[in-house]
Amino acid sequence: MAFQKAVKGTALVGGGALATVLGLSQFAHYRRKQLNLTSVEAADCFSDVQLKELPSREAQLTSLQSTTEFDILVIGGGATGAGCALDAVTRGLRTALVERDDFSSGTSSRSTKLIHGGVRYLQKAISNLDYEQYRMVKEALHERANLLEIAPHLSHPLPIMLPIYKWWHLPYYWVGIKLYDLVAGVHCLKSSYVLSKSKALEHFPMLQKDKLVGAIVYYDGQHNDARMNLAIALTAARYGAAIANYVEVRNLLKKKDPQTGKLRVSGARCRDVLTGHEFEVRAKCVINATGPFTDTLRKMDNQTTPNICQPSAGVHIVMPGYYSPESMGLLDPATSDGRVIFFLPWEKMTIAGTTDSPTDITSHPIPSEEDINFILSEVRNYLSCDVEVRRGDVLAAWSGIRPLVTDPTSKDTQSISRNHVVDTSESGLITIAGGKWTTYRSMAEDTIDTAIKNHKFKAGPSRTSGLYLQGGKDWSPTLYIRLVQDYGLESEVAQHLASTYGDKAFEVAKIASVTGKRWPIVGVRLVSEFPYIEAEVKYGIKEYACTAVDMISRRTRLAFLNVQAAEEALPKIVDLMGRELNWSEEKKKEELDCATSFLYYEMGYKSRSEQLTYCSEISLQPADIERYKKRFHMFDKEQKGFITIVDVQRVLESVNIQMNQNTLHEILNEVDLNKNGLVELNEFLQLMSAIQKGMVSGSRLAVLMKTAEESLGSRSPIPVDRSCGGFACYLHGIVQGCRDGKQPAHKELRS
Repeated sequence: MAFQKAVKGTALVGGGALATVLGLSQFAHYRRKQLNLTSVEAADCFSDVQLKELPSREAQLTSLQSTTEFDILVIGGGATGAGCALDAVTRGLRTALVERDDFSSGTSSRSTKLIHGGVRYLQKAISNLDYEQYRMVKEALHERANLLEIAPHLSHPLPIMLPIYKWWHLPYYWVGIKLYDLVAGVHCLKSSYVLSKSKALEHFPMLQKDKLVGAIVYYDGQHNDARMNLAIALTAARYGAAIANYVEVRNLLKKKDPQTGKLRVSGARCRDVLTGHEFEVRAKCVINATGPFTDTLRKMDNQTTPNICQPSAGVHIVMPGYYSPESMGLLDPATSDGRVIFFLPWEKMTIAGTTDSPTDITSHPIPSEEDINFILSEVRNYLSCDVEVRRGDVLAAWSGIRPLVTDPTSKDTQSISRNHVVDTSESGLITIAGGKWTTYRSMAEDTIDTAIKNHKFKAGPSRTSGLYLQGGKDWSPTLYIRLVQDYGLESEVAQHLASTYGDKAFEVAKIASVTGKRWPIVGVRLVSEFPYIEAEVKYGIKEYACTAVDMISRRTRLAFLNVQAAEEALPKIVDLMGRELNWSEEKKKEELDCATSFLYYEMGYKSRSEQLTYCSEISLQPADIERYKKRFHMFDKEQKGFITIVDVQRVLESVNIQMNQNTLHEILNEVDLNKNGLVELNEFLQLMSAIQKGMVSGSRLAVLMKTAEESLGSRSPIPVDRSCGGFACYLHGIVQGCRDGKQPAHKELRS
C-alpha cells in the first residue's frame, strides 16, 4: 500500500507537470474551438429541419441525375465520406454522395469498435517528443466525447483493464494512463484507477493470475461502427443530401476554367451497379473520400500522381461472450511481436484484435489463419489456464484495410501516424486520406473548409459538433421499456432495437410481425439466439439495404457475431427481401449464393470449416478410438460403416425425441466432409480428434450422439409425458446451444 501511494505521489507530480506543458500549448486552440461553437449556436442561417421520411433510393438517384450542378460531390460512403456529406449539407451547400458498394462496406465496418484517442499514440508522442502525434490524440479525445454525445444509443463508455505482471510496470503505465486522462481534460469520460490483484481478478475472473501484480483501468468509448456510419449518412440524407449506394464512378468529368485555361474536375460519370444505367453528376467541387482506394481515384484524375496511402490489414476475431466480463475490456500493450491487442465485450460476444501488417488493396479482404492463430496465442497468454482457448470457439473473423498516410520510403506500417491529410490536386480534386474512425468529424470539417476556401462558397463554419445523429436526439436509457409496454416486445429485443435505432426504434416496432404466442406479442426473431427480428429486414430496405449481404453485415451485425447463425438466417432474410423488392427466384438464389460466399471467405467461415477436413489427422488414444467406435455403432446398427439421417432419427425416437429433418440434415452436413449425404466412421473419428485438440467446438452431432448414448446406456426409455420437460428439452437445449456458440455444461459432454 505504501509503495502504491509513493508511486501515485511521484507520478502525479511528474505527470502533472508534463501534462501542464502539453495542455498550455493547446489552450489557445481549445478556446478558438469554443468560440467557434458559440458562433455556430448563434448562427440563424442554418435550418435544423430534417425530412420526416427518408427519400427512397430511386428518389435519390433521380435527384443525382436531375440536379443541374451540386456544390459538393463526395465519392465514398465510409465514415469520412458520410461525415463530409453531413458537414457540407448542414452548411447549406448542395451536396451529393455516391458509394460503389454499400455504406460502411469497407474499413468503417471492420474496426475494433472503439472510439478512442489512442493510448499507444500518446506513448509514442511523449517518447519521441512528437507534437503531431500529441495533437492527434488530443483532437481524438475531443471527438470521442462529441461522438458519445451525438449518438448515445450507438455508443457508450467502456472500462478497459491493463493487467500488470511486473512491479516496475505499475508506475510506468500509471503515469501514462493518468496523462491520457489529463490530456482529455474536460472530455475525460471517467478517471482511471489502480486495482489490487484480488480486485482485478474480481472484475476479470478469467485473467491469468500467476505473477499478476495488479491492474490499471481506464475508459474509452465503444460503438456499433457500421450502424454509426449508416446513422451519419442517413442524417445527411434527412438534411437534404442526395446519397446513393451501389453507384460507382467510371471516370471524372473535367471542363476548362475560363480564367486560367486549365482543366478542372467538374463532376463524375457514374454507373448504377444494380441496373447498369450510367449518368453524369455535375459538381463544382469533387471530394475523394475512398479510404484504401484513395490512390485509385487520384490516378483517375492524374495517372502520374504519386501514392500517398500505404494499406495495412487488421484482423479481428469474435468469440463467445464468456471469454470476457460483460462490461470490462482488456488491453495487451506489448504482444510477442510488439503489437497491441484489445480483448473487448461487444454485442454480448467477445472481440479480439487487431493485427497490423502491410497488405494489398482489395474490395474483399480475407482473414488469414496465421493472423487468427496469432490473436488466439496472445489471448492464451492473458487468460487463466482454467480457460481453454480453442480455435473452434472463433465464431467469426474479418480483415479490414486501414488507409494509413505514409512516406513512400517507409516500410514499417506500425510507426505510421493516423494523422489525416487534405490534399488538392492541380485539377481541383480534394482528397481526404488517413486519420481514424474517431476523428471522422474533424476530418470532414477540415475537408469542407478546404472546399469552401478553394471555391469561395458562401457558407459558415462547421455545424456538426453537437449535432445529433439519426436516432440520438430523443433516445434515453429507459426507452426500451416503452417498447416492451406499448408493443409487447420481449425485453432483449426491445433493448436491442433501442440501442440500434434510438428514437427510430418505434418505427421498427410498428411493423413487427405478430408471433402468435402469449408472449412476446410481436417480434419474430430471424434466429433464436440473437435479438434481430424480421421487421428489421423490412426497415433495412428503407435504410437503403439492397442485398442480403447488406442485411446480415451492416443493417444487422449477424455476420460479424456468428457466421453459422448468419447462414441459418439467410434463407429467411432473402425471402423477406424478395417479397419487398419483387425478386425473382433466380435473383433470390443469386443473393443467397453471394451472401454465402461472403460469409465463407470474408467473415472467416472458410477458416472455421477447414479445421475439420477430409484429410484431418486422427490423433486419438486406442482406448478413445474404441470408445468412439462403440458410440458410432449405436447409430450404425447394420455395421454399414456410415450413418444417415434415418439412423439418427431412429435412435432419437427410441428416447422419444422429435427433431425435424432439415435440422438433422444441417447437423450431419457439418461433419459430412466429402458431402455424400453420409457420416462415415472415419469422418466421425476425425471430428472427435479435432474436438479433443480444441480445433472444433460446439459440434451438435457430437453432443447429440454422446447424450443419446448416455441415455440408452443408463436409463430406460423416457415416458412420453416426461419427454417435453425432461431429457428431450435438455437435449434440444444443448444441441441448440452448441450451434449458438455456447458450450455444454461439463467437459465430458464435449468429448
